[in-house]
Amino acid sequence: MISSLGQNALQFWDRLSQGISAIGPIGSVDCSRLRFRNGAEVKGFNPADHFDEDQSRVLDRFAQFGIVAAREAVKSAGLEWSPRLCARTGVITGSALGGQGTEDESFAELYLRGAPRLHPLSIPRIMANALASHISMQYSITGPVYTVATACSSANHAIGQAFWLIRQGMIDAALAGGSEAPFSFGNLKAWEAMRVIAPDTCRPFSKSRQGMILGEGGAILVLESREMAISRGAVILGEISGFGMSSDAYHLTQPKPEGAAQAMRAALADAGLPPEKIGYINAHGTGTAANDACEAAAIAMTFGSHTDRLAVSSTKSMHGHALGAAGALEAVATILSLRNSLLPPTANFIDRDPLCDLDVVPNVPREASCEYAMSNSFAFGGLNATLVFRKWC
Repeated sequence: MISSLGQNALQFWDRLSQGISAIGPIGSVDCSRLRFRNGAEVKGFNPADHFDEDQSRVLDRFAQFGIVAAREAVKSAGLEWSPRLCARTGVITGSALGGQGTEDESFAELYLRGAPRLHPLSIPRIMANALASHISMQYSITGPVYTVATACSSANHAIGQAFWLIRQGMIDAALAGGSEAPFSFGNLKAWEAMRVIAPDTCRPFSKSRQGMILGEGGAILVLESREMAISRGAVILGEISGFGMSSDAYHLTQPKPEGAAQAMRAALADAGLPPEKIGYINAHGTGTAANDACEAAAIAMTFGSHTDRLAVSSTKSMHGHALGAAGALEAVATILSLRNSLLPPTANFIDRDPLCDLDVVPNVPREASCEYAMSNSFAFGGLNATLVFRKWC
C-alpha cells in the first residue's frame, strides 16, 4: 500500500500503531483560494522511482499509487505466475474519481489556456478502470478485470466482490483494493462547495468535530482460497469471513442508520457470525456531524447490548478520507490490527459526543486480542459496504 502514513505497508502500520496523524498543509495545490488548507497527502512520492518515462506518460497519479501497491502485494504474497493462475485470477479495483488530476489539467488546458487539442493519452489516464487494466497487463492476468465506482464504498465493494468470486469458485485468486488521488484544484473547490471539509483536522466522533479531511493513496490485497494459500506455503495475514452491502434508498448525501445497519447485518450473516463475535470495528468515521452520529446509531441497531463491549475507531483521523480507496486502506489497517493484537486509535479526539456513545479508542493505541473485526464504508448515494475479517492463527 501507499498512503500519507508511508509508502509501503510497514511504514503505514508503524505510524498507525503509534497514533500518528499525517494530516497537514496541502503542498501540491495552491490553496490560497480555498477555505481549507489541510489534507493527508503522500509526501515524497517520485514516479521516476517506480516507472520509466513511457509508463509515467500514460499513468495518472491514482493509477501510479495502485500499481505500486499491487507490486508490493504480489511480492509479499510470493505468487508465481503460471498460464493457469493468470487465467484463474481477477483484478477488481475501486476508485471514486479515476484520473482526477489529468481531468482537471485537461480542462485547464482547454478552457483556461485555450489549447486547440488535448493530449492523446488523456482518456487512458482519466478512465477509472486504468488501474485494473494496467495491473492485468503487468501480470498477464486474463480473468475477470473491472473497476467499481461507488464513491467512498468503492474499495470495500471491490474487495467484497473479489471475495465472493473466489468463494463461488469462479476464480482462484484476485488482486483487489482501490486507489485515489483527489488533490487537484477543481476537485478541492467542489469539496469546498459541499462545506464538509474541516478547517483544521479530522476529529471523528468528537462533539466538536467540524468535518472530514481528504486523503490519497492506494492499497491492494492478494486474495485466494484458504486451500490454495496453505498448499503453496503462503504467509497468510488474515481471513475475510463475510461481506454485506445495502442501499439507503433515501438521500444522495444524508446517511440513514437503517441502511448502514442492514449492510453490517448482511456481513455478519454472510460470515455466519452472531454480533457478539466482533471485537473491533474500523469505522467509516469521516468526522462529519451527520456521518458519525448515523454510524453510531447503526452500530447500536446492529449490536444491541454488545455495543458497550465493542472497540470502534476511525483511522481516517490519521490517513484522511481517501474516498474510493478508503476501504482498501482501512482493510489493511483492520487486518494488521488483528494480526498484531493492537487497535489503532481515533486520533485528534477531544470531547465526547452523547450522539456517538461508543468506545472510540481515543488518541492512544490499545493492546487487545480480537478474533473478528469489521470494516465499514458508507458512501454518498446511500451505498454501504461492510467487510468482516478474522485473525489468522
